[in-house]
Parts: sequence; structure tokens; C-alpha cells
Amino acid sequence: MAQDYNQTLNLPKTDFAMRAALPQREPGMLKTWEETRRYDKMIEKNADRPLYVLHDGPPYANGDIHLGTALNKVLKDIIVRSKNMTGYKAPYIPGWDTHGLPIELKARKKIGGDQTKLSAVELRKGCKEFALSYVDLQKQSFQRLGSLGDYDHPYLTLQPELEAKQIEIFGEMAKKGYIYKGLKPVYWCPTCNTALAEAEIEYEEDPCHSIYVKFRCVDDKGKFSALGLDPSKVFFVIWTTTTWTLPGNLAICLGGAYEYSVVMANGEYYVMATDLVTSAMQAAKIDSYEIVASMPGTELEYLTYQHPFLDRVSPIILGDHVTLESGTGCVHTAPGHGVEDFEVCVNHYPEIPIIVPVDSEGRLTEEAGQFAGLSTDEANKAIAKYLDANGALFALQKIIHQYPHCWRCHSPILFRATEQWFCSVEDFKDQTVDAIEKVQWIPDWGEGRITNMVRDRSDWCISRQRVWGVPIPIFYCDDCGKYVVNDESIHAVSALFHEQGSDAWYLKSAEEILPEGFTCPHCGGKHFTKEKDIMDVWFDSGCTHASVLTERGDDVHWPADLYLEGADQYRGWFQSSLLTAVAWKGTAPYKAVCTHGWVVDGEGKKMSKSLGNGILPEDIIKEYGADILRLWVASSDYHADIRISKEILKQLSEQYRKIRNTARYILGNVYDYNPDTDAVPFADMMELDKWAIVQLNALTEKVKEAYETFDFHVAFHAVHNFCTIDMSNFYLDVIKDRLYCEKTEGKERRSAQTAIHTILSGLTRLIAPIIPFTAEEIWASMRHGKNEDAESVMFNQMPDHFDVSVSDEFMAKWDRIHAVRDDVNKALEQKRNAKQIGKSLEAKVVLHCGDTDLYHFLISVQQELASAFIVSSVSVEQGGDGEFTGETEALTISVLPADGQKCERCWIYSETVGQCEDHPTLCARCASVLK
Repeated sequence: MAQDYNQTLNLPKTDFAMRAALPQREPGMLKTWEETRRYDKMIEKNADRPLYVLHDGPPYANGDIHLGTALNKVLKDIIVRSKNMTGYKAPYIPGWDTHGLPIELKARKKIGGDQTKLSAVELRKGCKEFALSYVDLQKQSFQRLGSLGDYDHPYLTLQPELEAKQIEIFGEMAKKGYIYKGLKPVYWCPTCNTALAEAEIEYEEDPCHSIYVKFRCVDDKGKFSALGLDPSKVFFVIWTTTTWTLPGNLAICLGGAYEYSVVMANGEYYVMATDLVTSAMQAAKIDSYEIVASMPGTELEYLTYQHPFLDRVSPIILGDHVTLESGTGCVHTAPGHGVEDFEVCVNHYPEIPIIVPVDSEGRLTEEAGQFAGLSTDEANKAIAKYLDANGALFALQKIIHQYPHCWRCHSPILFRATEQWFCSVEDFKDQTVDAIEKVQWIPDWGEGRITNMVRDRSDWCISRQRVWGVPIPIFYCDDCGKYVVNDESIHAVSALFHEQGSDAWYLKSAEEILPEGFTCPHCGGKHFTKEKDIMDVWFDSGCTHASVLTERGDDVHWPADLYLEGADQYRGWFQSSLLTAVAWKGTAPYKAVCTHGWVVDGEGKKMSKSLGNGILPEDIIKEYGADILRLWVASSDYHADIRISKEILKQLSEQYRKIRNTARYILGNVYDYNPDTDAVPFADMMELDKWAIVQLNALTEKVKEAYETFDFHVAFHAVHNFCTIDMSNFYLDVIKDRLYCEKTEGKERRSAQTAIHTILSGLTRLIAPIIPFTAEEIWASMRHGKNEDAESVMFNQMPDHFDVSVSDEFMAKWDRIHAVRDDVNKALEQKRNAKQIGKSLEAKVVLHCGDTDLYHFLISVQQELASAFIVSSVSVEQGGDGEFTGETEALTISVLPADGQKCERCWIYSETVGQCEDHPTLCARCASVLK
């Protein structure tokens, strides 16, 4: 009976599945991680290593996560995992932003019913319950992504200890004089009925009418009369896109350095900047006009004009903010509705009053005269109609412009001068810019962006007219009316909040909060009223560094090593954290800041429900698994916008499969390998195995550098190319014969096993931060040596540089063999397509060398060539012409049928088949293996 030689081969054996089945497999792994305290053990294992802290920017606890949130959390997790595997103890404390208007509005909606009798404490209870419910939901979503962190002990901005610390910081800022109350135009949302910070503003395209309005000159100070003009027929023409602000007009501002012309048309005279006459006349559709005089803006200061529909005479003033980019160069100035208008009047024309003829709900007040009671949108139409009917409308155009909207309700906002609490950024601006310069910004253009934002900012409006938040710890003396904030009052509020939380502000009277015997420092009064406003939520999240980085037990670490958020946070959390830290400690709260872009669809379009191009993270996880979503994150240059589509995910699934199959191939071939007893020293390895370890060293260096610089796409593509080009397409293909056919415990096979086991161990650690589920699955399927922690890949450090002593000549030799192999493979493919051969082992390859150097080189490596090419034999000839010409210079190739007979065991054709009586169907190599 013929012997079954398949039984004598070292065929692969592994339980590691070819199909990943990630959506089914990952939940069970998460349960194991939780039950075995995977995160805690990782931190404990790294307890003696230097700290590296990424401070988590808190997501808002009012909805399900989206792809942008998933992108952010995965990036952070890659960093935390990689740092814990590269010599650091890198804890991760997740956080949530749990105060603010959006939560309050949703809580109110959930509470329902008549809320007129709802107390502040009852409302706050509903808000807290709502926020905590979404903290739990988001926590589960983040952990499903594979995020490792201290999720049992997160930080929440509603926690008493964080609220107390926030009060301390506010107190320090107040003591330094940075906090003040003042009347100033702020962003105001009439829908949400509160002031907004700049970071709470989003610009959207808004269709509107741009309107040119004539203001008749009253007192020309003799300027126009001297030109022989009737002043009553002279009009200053202004331009605005916010018609509803016209009741607030109290001045017209000109540029002192600009030239202004008096333009005659239709029996009237119009004053406007000379450079804008043409465009203004075109807007008014006036073709026939004449410039009758010109003068600098400075000559027109303090002339007066009549308001077109209110009994008000106002002055012409000068300002540096006037430009000639659009309009008429005569700027409609309503100090109650614009920051620049407000500043030019307060700083240079204090005699001009501040009037705000719009209330908190966006309706015009009695100061708007006949338009009182109208909403701003209604007023736009009514005022334009009135101006047109009364001859004051010079021109009107329909335009679409970028207008600020509330980031939560997406309604257009107003600019309203109201009494608010401000932080004076101006007072510590230079110190803040100095702090910015000491931070590493990734990408580096971030430094310029945040520097410009800080330089352009004079104040930060920190008060909000809502209930759900941290109260502003200010008391008003009932006797003198002045506000009180000092060390004593701040300490009392902070201690109270630390013990009872900020609800206590609404449960206790001012006298119950303040220390016994507390008196007003201004007048000695003993009776006080509490401030009703709460702090901006950006102040809340901007103070979290103080609690998380300085009061979390063994992990105290100031400043944070890294902040990582979306690029919108230059005006948001990066800036609020920076301002509070500089005001409090004089330094930035971070050493480095890294930003990511937005998630867009496959065509680069913004994702939205209306376009129907949105993809939910949970849908990706259900279909592909979290590791594929994480691979999407790591495969992109995330500093720019990141595209995603089903086609992109399918492509990534194929790339993932290449990595997984590489691991599976190796696992199948090390089933009988014990790294502690079977390893071949690197110095004694077969040449090709040394080459493979050198390639692993190069990969390790590149990937570790990519993790260090947060260039995760570099790491992923390096790993993928290594698995595809170096391993699957070459090395693993070439050593298959050795692994299958050589003696089980022979040096040739053990050398290859040592190499591939080393490679798999290193490769698994290198990919662990990116695809942790798969890495843990591979790690659990491997046999580990005494120097590795078998429980989890995360309990091991990234691979070191393996000491393989090879020369540059050695690597050049194998690079040259590799290049010749590529040409041979193309020649074999041609023969295969012509049906002249089947498997490559059916071929004999003849290499014709056109120069002596190539001939001598190929002769010197001839023993390696047959296995490298996976053919039965290779002959090297000097001269002659082969059938195929490849990329290698002076080389042509012929492919012939292999000599000899096919070995039944290894399938190599050899003239030695039949020479062994015991195994007449085997080649001499296989027969010797079986002896």
C-alpha cells in the first residue's frame, strides 16, 4: 500500500479563524476586559514608569455619539494604548460636560407640563438626571469602540469637587481683577434667551436684504453751504444687512483717512466714500450722476443728521474700523448692537448714549417707535417698507451672507448690549500669547490660529441667564448695591459646593452661605442677594484641568502632556482652558495640542440628515466591527477632513484581511514551537530569516516613530505594506517549503519558526493600539516565552530592536535577489498564461547574464535562487538571450519545463527522485528528512 506522505509534512494547525466575525466576537472580549480589570492592570503594571497624561476634552452629555465623536475617542485610545506600550504610565480619565442650555432645554421638554411653578432645584434635578442618562449611554458607546480608560471613575462637570475647584479659579481671577460686570454688546440668542460666547456661534448662509439708507444732513457746520449746496438736500448714505438695528442708530462713522465725495443725482446730494461711489450708484441703478466735491473724512466730523423715522439728531464720527470693502464708507453705528460701534462711542465719543431697542426675546421695544413689538424679522420688512414709502430708501439688494447663528438651536443671533459678567482677556493677553509660544501645536499652523484669536479678543462673556450650571459666586450688598467677591466669600461657596454641590446655591440664602458675621467690604452692610446668572459652560470645561490634573491621587500631573480635539476647539475648549490656566497659574494647561478635521462622505461633502449621507458608528460596528472603524481612523491623515463611505470601509476590510491572514499563516506554522526551548539564535539563523528580522526592525522603528508623532496613518500603511510586500508576497511564500517539508526539529525549520514567531509577536504589539480586538485575539492564540506577559498584549512593551548582525552588503544582496525574483515572477506568469506551465515548481529558470558582474553575483547566490523563486531549479549562464526581458539590467530569462520527476512529498521536480529504494517517489532531500 502506497504511503501517505502528507502525514509526514508539517502542515499548518491553528484555531485562529480565517473569518474575523468581529461584530460577534468583540462584545465577548469587552466583557472579558471588564471582568479581568484590563485597564486597571495595565496601569498597575506601568506604575513605576513616567506619567503621560492626555486630558480628555469632555463631550456634551445630551445625545448619542456620532462619527466625529467616535473619531475623537479612537484617536485618544490609540495614543493612550501606544504610550502605555512605549515606556509610560498613561492613565485615561474620560470626562463629560454636563451643564448648559442644551441639556436644560431637553430636560424641560422631558419634564413637560406647566413649568411656571417649577423650582430651580426641581429643574436642576431633571437636568442632572437627563445628563447622567446620556453619560451612561455614551460610556457604553465609547467602550464598544475599544476605548480603555477609568470609566468607573470619570470626571463630570456636575461633580461637587469639580464645581468647588471652578469656584476657586473664578475667585483667583476675580482677586487679580480679571472679572468685572459691564454693559457691552454680546452675542444673544432670543430663542434660548441667553448670552452666548464666541465659541457657541456658528456661521451659516443667510439670505437677507442689504439696504442703503439716506440720512438727511441737519447741521453741516458750513461745509456744504460753502459749496453752494442746500444742506437740507444733502444725505449721508449708509449700508447695512441688519435693517432691524436702525432704531439703534446713534451715529454715522467715517474713516478719517478716506476721501469722501458729494454726488449729485436726482436733485439730491449723497455723501459716500469716493472709492465706493460706482458700486453704490450701481446698486441704486442710477446711471446719471456727478461728483461735485470731495473732502477727507476728518472734515465731516461732528456734522449732524436726522434719523429717518425717529425724532433723533445724531453726529458724524470717525473710527479706525471703517473699511472700503463694501457699502458706502459711511458706517451705520448702533452702539447697542455692535462691539466696534460700542467701543468707538465709549472710548472716543462718551456723549453718545447706549440704546438697546430690542428685548431678550428679540422683539423691538418702545424705543423703536412705531415698530415696537415686532420681531427682528418682522421689523426688517416693516422698516424697509416705511423707508421706501418715505423716500429714505436709496437702494435695496437681495444677498446671501454668512451670519452668526446659535450653535444649539441654529437660530440667527442678535448683538445686544446687556449687563453681563466678563473676563478681561485684555489684562493677561500678552502672558497668554507667551504661553501659546511654549506649546507644541500639531499641526503647527494651530499656533497662528489660536494666537490670532486671542489677540483679537478683549473680553470673554462668562455669564448666562439660565439655571442649569455653576452659579456665578457673586453677592450684592442690599445696602449699597455693590457686588461682593473676596477670599472669604469664595472660600465659603467653594467649601459649600464641595460638600453639597451647586444645588446648595438655590437651597440656601446668602446669609446661610456666607460666614457668620460677614459684612460688605464697601459699606459694612450685612444683608446680601445672590447673583442669578450661571457661568458659561466653556468656563466649566475650561477649568477641568485644575481638578483632573492636580487632584486625582497618584496621577497628579501638571500640565497635561496632550489635548486632542477637533479643529473648532481653537476658539472653544483649547482657548477656554488656556485662558483659565494662564489667569490661574500663569502657564498653559498643556504641553502639546493636536487637532483633527471633520468627517465627510466619500465625495468630501459634509454629512447631514437632509443629504441622507450620514453613517452612524453603531451601524459600522454592527456590519464590520469596531476594529474596522478604528482602522478607518488610523488609515487617514486626520488633521484634514476624513472621508468615509461604504466603499472605503470595504477597501479597509480587505486591508484588514491581509493583516489577519498574515497572522493566521504564522500561527498555523508555529503550533509546535516553544520560544523558550526551540529558538535559534539570530546569529545562527538562515540568511533569509535574518533578512526578515531586519525588515521587522525597520518596521518597528517606523511604526514607533509614527506613534510618537501621532501619524497613525504612517503606522497603519507601514504595517499593511510589511504584511503584503515583505511577508505574503515574498518571505512567507519562500519559506513555506522549509516550514512544511524540512525536518520538524531541524535547524532550517526552527530558524524560520524563530523568525516568524518573533515577527508575529512584534507585529501584534505594533498593531495593538490600532486594532486591539484583533491584537488580543492573536496574542491569546500564541505560545509566549518567559519574557512576555501572556495575559494581554497591552501588558507588554513595543518590540525593541533585535540584534541581528548583518552588513549593508548582506541587505543589498537580498534586495538584488528580490529584484531578480520580480522579473522571474513576470516570466513565469507569461508561461502560465500561455498554459505552458501550471505551478511554478513545474519550471526550470535559466538566467542569461549580459555582463560579468551580474553573472558572478548570481553564481554566488545560486543556491538561494530556486527556493527564492519557488521553482524546481535555476541555472545561470553567461551570455545568450532569454525569452523575457525584465527590469534588471543585462538580464534575460527563459522558463523551461523542470528536469527530473515530481517529488510526491514536496512537489519539487528533481533528478534525484527514485534514488532511494525506501522512498522511490521522493527526492533525495525528502528521503533524508524521513530517515
